[in-house]
Amino acid sequence: MIVVTGVAGFIGSCMLSKLNREGITDVVIVDDFSKKDKSINYERLKYSKQIDRSEFIEWFELNAASVDAVCHLGARTDTTEFDWEVFLKLNLDYTKSIWRICTQNNIPMVYASSAATYGGGELGYDDDLTKIPLLQPLNPYGRSKQEFDVCALAQENTPPFWAGLKFFNVYGPNEYHKGRMASVVMHSYNQIRETGLVKLFRSHRSDFQDGMQMRDFVYVLDVVDVLYFLLMNRPKSDIYNLGSGKARSFYDLAAATFDAMGEKVNIEYIDIPIDIRDKYQYFTEANMEKLKSVGYSKAFHTLEEGVRDYVQNYLIGHRYF
Repeated sequence: MIVVTGVAGFIGSCMLSKLNREGITDVVIVDDFSKKDKSINYERLKYSKQIDRSEFIEWFELNAASVDAVCHLGARTDTTEFDWEVFLKLNLDYTKSIWRICTQNNIPMVYASSAATYGGGELGYDDDLTKIPLLQPLNPYGRSKQEFDVCALAQENTPPFWAGLKFFNVYGPNEYHKGRMASVVMHSYNQIRETGLVKLFRSHRSDFQDGMQMRDFVYVLDVVDVLYFLLMNRPKSDIYNLGSGKARSFYDLAAATFDAMGEKVNIEYIDIPIDIRDKYQYFTEANMEKLKSVGYSKAFHTLEEGVRDYVQNYLIGHRYF
């Protein structure tokens, strides 16, 4: 039996789909299932038990002996939320409880960290463990992920295998519910369909041209392949970057979306909103050597490949993975 948290969300539902595609259906799914607009993400998939997020820790305490592994993807992920108490409860303390139970019962655990822990990138984007305690996230979400990473590294008693994944900019099917927090690919697709143009953020730094801010965009189908690899192979316990390994500009992403839709590039630049301007990352790029060193060798989609697949096989027709 595998537990997957955050199943009503983007990556969690894609992970459940991945497990089903690999023939695994004995899955306990965990989330806040009160939001009915997200039910399409998981209700068509196969699983053995559904448990509300608020009841899961108690259930896990009582049923840990029947659990073979935990993939903890549930979290509050809104980078525009600044109430620390929300992140303390839903991200930090909740993950600590899962870690404790996994440790006490020798259950392997894979959990979601975030590239938001890297802050402005002053120390680079290297998942070297000696650098992790020095990172300075720019928002409470990143801080919650950072504090758990540091906590995990400080523990003498750990699950028999554990891995934290610093997700970079993930895009792909099953993110239809995310609203403002959806990927730029999805926003670009919707804007092109509705207005014929894409609005990108203007640069507020002299060293970056408009639209040339760069991120490591990673396709969710690659993300769940890595999660599955770690759950099944359980190599070295560690914190791993999970991006494509190649920074690309927002202009490149928009151009790839136009191309996938068979349209000409048409971009308008707008100011970055004040509420996130001083916390905005201008460059991210995952160093992926550590993951490769433990045996992960599958190639990642290029930006153009991923965007084309997402647009043509999922966004057109509003399909799910």
